Amino acid sequence: MELLERWLQLPRENEHLEFKEARNQYDSNKLLKYCVAFANEGGGHLVFGVTDKPPRQVVGSKAIPNREATIAIILEKLRIRVEITELQHSDGRVVIFEIPSRPQGQPLHLDGAYLMRAGEELQPMTPDQLRKIFDEGKPDWLALSAKTDASADDVIALLDTQTWFELLKLPYPTTREGVLERLRGEGLIVQSNRGWQISNLAAILLAKRLDAFPSDVARKAARVVIYEGTGKLKTREDKTGQRGYAVGFESLVDFVHSSAPRNHMVEQVLREEVKMFPKQALRELIANALVHQDFEATGASAMIEMYSDRIEISNPGQPPIQVERFIDEYRSRNERLADLMRRMGICEEKGSGIDKVIDAAEVFQLPAPDFRVGETRTTALLFAHQEFNDMSKKDRIRACYQHCCLMYVNNQRMSNESMRKRFDLSEKKTATVSLIIGAAKEAKLIKADDSESSSTRYARYLPYWA
Repeated sequence: MELLERWLQLPRENEHLEFKEARNQYDSNKLLKYCVAFANEGGGHLVFGVTDKPPRQVVGSKAIPNREATIAIILEKLRIRVEITELQHSDGRVVIFEIPSRPQGQPLHLDGAYLMRAGEELQPMTPDQLRKIFDEGKPDWLALSAKTDASADDVIALLDTQTWFELLKLPYPTTREGVLERLRGEGLIVQSNRGWQISNLAAILLAKRLDAFPSDVARKAARVVIYEGTGKLKTREDKTGQRGYAVGFESLVDFVHSSAPRNHMVEQVLREEVKMFPKQALRELIANALVHQDFEATGASAMIEMYSDRIEISNPGQPPIQVERFIDEYRSRNERLADLMRRMGICEEKGSGIDKVIDAAEVFQLPAPDFRVGETRTTALLFAHQEFNDMSKKDRIRACYQHCCLMYVNNQRMSNESMRKRFDLSEKKTATVSLIIGAAKEAKLIKADDSESSSTRYARYLPYWA
């Protein structure tokens, strides 16, 4: 009962916990699907008899009248044993399903459908996610050796240890052995009878020159292509990074930012030269592309492509979460890499930093960023300044949804007034903004906050998943 009370106080559901009212009954096939989705994502708890919107309340559930029979059905259909607990809360009966994780390397399915959760919905797992599960137990690419039988001098010559210690804000050891011990302690190098093994992770992060390592490592260098105009017909510059991600990150961001066109609108306000794409936004998106890429994808790397009207930052692989949830959820494809990048101050401590990207776009009066998932790559787009009247309906709806998410994660609520400020529109445009909000509601991206005023004038809005 104490655990249930703690769950009720959580600000939101997560990948391991979900509430359902299920006051009278619950579809048995849908229950099986949820068991599949939970198991595929590491297991968790499904709770019946509780409202799924905060402030959560116990409402009681009559579903699952025969606990043992339900356990038997799940075991027969899915070959996993789900524990079901009934709690007699003062406000009604609560049913808790404890769903185990799937076996290693084996995604779970129901009648051929490999499912995962996306907010309150269930959706098929992507081929990229399935492949990752099937590859479990195989050596992680980042843990493989980029160089074997290296001498101590080789390690120091190949890796920029000086910059690494500076990023970690640690004093540089007075001896070479101290440097090597720190690298070994972080699991970046391993000592053998014939010398040192430098891992792919160490090379990717700290290489003085990536092309000093084998081609499968060197080809992971970030590439920057700057085009003339809005298409790929004429290339102004094509530059491939040479240094490791961590030790070369600041120079990479500086180069991309300095190459961007000017934002004349913001310059008029600040009376100083301002680049079109906010540096903070570039920093977050480039870091995300490096950290979340699929290193198993051969011959592919993070790409930064700049045009006169936009910049596209992409990485190999598909994300483990829906693009609509980038602002409030975080799941890293490469946890060890992400952890080290965070400790070196390159990535966000928590979350993906997408909220900072959206906030910067609003401050710089840019169209809403766009996030697209293709068969092999995930791409983030930042657009050059565009007048409100030139924005498409799709652009306006996307901006409305992102603004609503940004307000929510900052513990605020979107309103007509806040949307007008986002677009820098006067009060005369109240009706126009109301149409945008209406279109976003119709697209089921936002919803009215029923806990606030019911007056249209003072209405407040929430993201669909809140």
